[in-house]
Amino acid sequence: MIPVLAVVGVGLIGGSFAAALRRAGRVGRVLGVGRRPQTLARARELGLIDEAATPAEAARQADFLLLAAPVNSLGAILAELAPALREDAVVTDAGSTKQDVVAAARAALGARIGQFVPGHPIAGSDATGPESADAGLYRGRNVILTPLAENGEARVLRVAQAWQACGAQVREMPAGQHDAVFASVSHLPHWLSALYVAQVAASPDAALRLQLAGTGFRDFTRIAAGSPEVWRDIFLSNRTALQAELAELRAVMERAERALADGDGDALQALLEAACRARRDWSASCPPDGRPGDRA
Repeated sequence: MIPVLAVVGVGLIGGSFAAALRRAGRVGRVLGVGRRPQTLARARELGLIDEAATPAEAARQADFLLLAAPVNSLGAILAELAPALREDAVVTDAGSTKQDVVAAARAALGARIGQFVPGHPIAGSDATGPESADAGLYRGRNVILTPLAENGEARVLRVAQAWQACGAQVREMPAGQHDAVFASVSHLPHWLSALYVAQVAASPDAALRLQLAGTGFRDFTRIAAGSPEVWRDIFLSNRTALQAELAELRAVMERAERALADGDGDALQALLEAACRARRDWSASCPPDGRPGDRA
């Protein structure tokens, strides 16, 4: 049970976390922290939070704090929380990158870094704002924790149990491994989707192309509608790992382009068959509700 929860960023991720814990009966009072008073007022109307609070007020009162804000803002948020943060409080985040977040947390918290347990829920959609909050969002989804040596087992367990109460499956891995994996399976897909849509939208006959686009376009470009602010920060925060993935993708694309230029149907089909098998195998391993993680 979390007597007082503070959520910094009461949108899809933070709002869903609060809603899931409420539904599970695992939280008492919920404080909402954010930049926009109207967003916090709406979150209160929806029952996601009990009241709005400043960072200092949240730090003084909360037993558990979730930071569900863009990754490049987390260092500044932690610096605001630090002076008033209770010694028995635990802080975690929902950021899609971990090495930069950990570095920012160390700079902000100093000797109190042990209170910060880095985390990343693999769930979401292109929806934003308090209205998008869903108490069932994390059911059956993975949540990755990248514990620090300073955390201690008790704090990591508190964070894991909170996510498990939301219905999530918790896994642990080193921050570097996390960033490399998600550069591949989350950040690169969004990069490709967004840049493809930008290319289509800039074409002279963009209106006609979009008018005639069908389900393939819809499925491939859905994630391009995600928050530009959030994804800008993710790309910049994890740029080293993303650049490595882009280099590997470029090599595969060059092979495919050579096959296309040479009219080499066998080579092209071999690439397509390998991709087809991998995609079908992955789809068959998805959770029964068909909702694999779709957010970074």
